[in-house]
Amino acid sequence: MSKLMKFSAVAGAATLTALPAMAQDAAADPVPYIMTTLLFLVGGFLVFWMAAGFAMLEAGLVRSKNVTTQLTKNIALFSIAAIMYWAVGFNLMYPGDFLIPGILGGFSITSLEPVGLAAADASLDYASVGSDFFFQLMFCATTASIVSGTLAERIKLWPFLIFVVVLTGFIYPIEASWQWGGGFLSEMGFSDFAGSTLVHAAGGFAALAGAIVLGARIGKYGPDGRVNPIVGSNMPLATLGTFILWLGWFGFNGGSQLAAGTVGDITDVSRIFANTNMAAAAGAITALILTQVTYGKVDLTMVLNGALAGLVSITAEPLAPSLFMALIIGGIGGAIVVYTVPLLDKLKIDDVVGAIPVHLIAGVWGTMAVPLTNSDTSFVTQAIGVISIGAFVFIVSFIVWTILKVTMGIRVSEEAEINGLDTSELGMEAYPEFTKG
Repeated sequence: MSKLMKFSAVAGAATLTALPAMAQDAAADPVPYIMTTLLFLVGGFLVFWMAAGFAMLEAGLVRSKNVTTQLTKNIALFSIAAIMYWAVGFNLMYPGDFLIPGILGGFSITSLEPVGLAAADASLDYASVGSDFFFQLMFCATTASIVSGTLAERIKLWPFLIFVVVLTGFIYPIEASWQWGGGFLSEMGFSDFAGSTLVHAAGGFAALAGAIVLGARIGKYGPDGRVNPIVGSNMPLATLGTFILWLGWFGFNGGSQLAAGTVGDITDVSRIFANTNMAAAAGAITALILTQVTYGKVDLTMVLNGALAGLVSITAEPLAPSLFMALIIGGIGGAIVVYTVPLLDKLKIDDVVGAIPVHLIAGVWGTMAVPLTNSDTSFVTQAIGVISIGAFVFIVSFIVWTILKVTMGIRVSEEAEINGLDTSELGMEAYPEFTKG
């Protein structure tokens, strides 16, 4: 079910709960409107906290000479997303009427309700525009955060931010409208509850395109095919970032219930929380065991990414599964990380934080797993959705990255990369006491 379709379902439910029928002019019950608005606001600020999680995770997994640049990218990309989603993205994603039926919506700036809106003047069939916009914006910004980590330590700041403008203003809203805006995937029966593909795999495809165009870091791959590990600067920060992301995911998936006005809705939100948590735990434990078995020692970075992959995997359908199925789905996500990180290295695709295995590959797995617990869709329909979104995001992103590379360059100089982006791009270091007397 698309978010647009779910809006209509909630509207119908609100009509059925209208106040006394004997008073023909009675106003609609405001409780569902108030509770759903509150769900969006609470869910939205939880997902906003994920921006801090991405910043801490990336700051921990890059070398100390690049930390300040990563932090700058993360606060800048969120701010760009907020402006672009207001100016273009929100109404492009929820067009009402498509310029190209089912594929491309219209362009307009988002407007909020007037100050002091009275119940008698409000459309009480769903939630406030402000809360809906705020909640959906967080998903848009998350898509851009995924790209940041993959391309760390060798990309110029400003070309990256220009790409974020295109991604958050146009690429993400267009492909998300195909499902959540009532587009052709929604009509076909594709299902992606909270965005395993629409958000996470989409960000992963944009990151993959960028990594291919940008190339690997100096020294990452030897001429003999050997992979040289490049260790992050701060494992406590990376672990903190993972826990913050785990917390934010309750808003990400729970808020995507899109309704909180009934006993059934709130019960479903609690079910989503429990399944989300189980999948994350299963992903972490699977990665913990598999790294011990495969490499002889536990790899903390794999365990952290295993938890995140479990979260991404369950995001496509966090409501329908039992806790046992959530464990299976999340556990497979954790296994994906352990075995696809070295696969990327064999292909010489340099992903600094492991975002492509976590978000792209685990996102595709989670989306394809939906029919295991949700009989309203099919493996064929899910595959069509994944292929459509993946092809669109990857091709458009590849074109944009290539244009940026040709016109202004996207990679820092060899000297700047060796010395660190903090000094070359910003002239500022995250840990100056370690490098200066």
